[in-house]
Amino acid sequence: MSSATPGAPAQVPCSTADPGTVNRSAAFVLNVSILASLLAASSAPTPLYPLYQDQWGLTALTVTVIFSAYSLTLLMALLTVGALSDHLGRRPVLVGALILETVSMLVLASADGAGPLIAARVLQGAATGAATSAAGAALLDLADPRRPGRSALTNSLAPVAGMAAGVLVATLLVRFAPAPTATVYVLLAALFAAQTIAVTFIPETARPRAGALRSLRPQLAVPPTARRALLAAGTGVVAVWALGGFYSSLGPALVRLVAPGAPYALGGMVFFTVSAAAALTVWTLRRTAPFAAATGGAMAVVPSVALSLLGLHGVGLLAVYAGAALAGVAFGAVSQGALRMMLTSLGEQDRAATLAAYYVLSYLSMSVPAIAAGAATQHFGLRTTSHTYAVAAALLAVAAVAALTASRRKALHATDDHLR
Repeated sequence: MSSATPGAPAQVPCSTADPGTVNRSAAFVLNVSILASLLAASSAPTPLYPLYQDQWGLTALTVTVIFSAYSLTLLMALLTVGALSDHLGRRPVLVGALILETVSMLVLASADGAGPLIAARVLQGAATGAATSAAGAALLDLADPRRPGRSALTNSLAPVAGMAAGVLVATLLVRFAPAPTATVYVLLAALFAAQTIAVTFIPETARPRAGALRSLRPQLAVPPTARRALLAAGTGVVAVWALGGFYSSLGPALVRLVAPGAPYALGGMVFFTVSAAAALTVWTLRRTAPFAAATGGAMAVVPSVALSLLGLHGVGLLAVYAGAALAGVAFGAVSQGALRMMLTSLGEQDRAATLAAYYVLSYLSMSVPAIAAGAATQHFGLRTTSHTYAVAAALLAVAAVAALTASRRKALHATDDHLR
């Protein structure tokens, strides 16, 4: 990546590891794999929801509760232990979180009803909340001065690539593997167990410091520069993550509504379309100015939801999938732009806390609207709920474009005044 990449964060050398003696590349790859695997596990249940509904008679509301149990627990974990690795170090937090993630996969594999699914998703949310900010911060710690911007790009790319992989693998297993509701989780449990062992062999990248217990008090600590960026891009983040929550929890039901005879696989693949398009967008826009990426992504939300609604009005699955692809473009562009705006020039002591704040906003935006949509589906039906959701997402996107444009103008005026 070019050293002139706009919005690339300042690169700070690893705190305690000696670059001359430690294989930092292997540590970097391991943390990337952890971040991707955690998000793969988060999206793996999406293709299985129709199976759960058929086997256990689950309602759409129950499905969104199962989905949101993960997101809301993740939020609580981010608010309490999101900054813990800034105090204890990245490695101990990752080891504990990966052990808990392994347990959650085994509970999912043995689940026989909604209760165990919810319990497993609660465990998974706690583990993912603890690990994502620690792994993301470790990637920033391990930044290579010869490759500026790589860590910020990876923090944007790994989660969406992981979500896409999780949906794709789970969908294939539903189609071809025996016991599909167990196989995917057993495989993930083995992967997380292996990563737990591997983490014990990598160097610590953050210098432990006092205040670990104090950091457990629920709070969002964002430094001023990151706070300004989050305020500017926050509405766009809300819009695209809300869309992601809709496709992740109710996407399969939407496919079955539009095409009642469609195979189960098509239901799962709609969220794969969102995630894969997001990953491709993050990579494609890696050299684009973050303000431009976030603004363009917010603008893509309106045609995305319009296409999805056309699918409900006779155009069929082609429109639904086209809308999902465009939603992925919006998700990738806004997420990358917002993260790069926030991560610029962050010191080591602020990395995990800032990432935790970003993920709090993201998962709150994903879970709360999804729960509301699931409840609305029970009373008004999926068709009416989808229309309302689409209008709300479009309005948020318009507000995001306005906020980003105003912020950009303010920054340009401040620059002009400084030059004078």
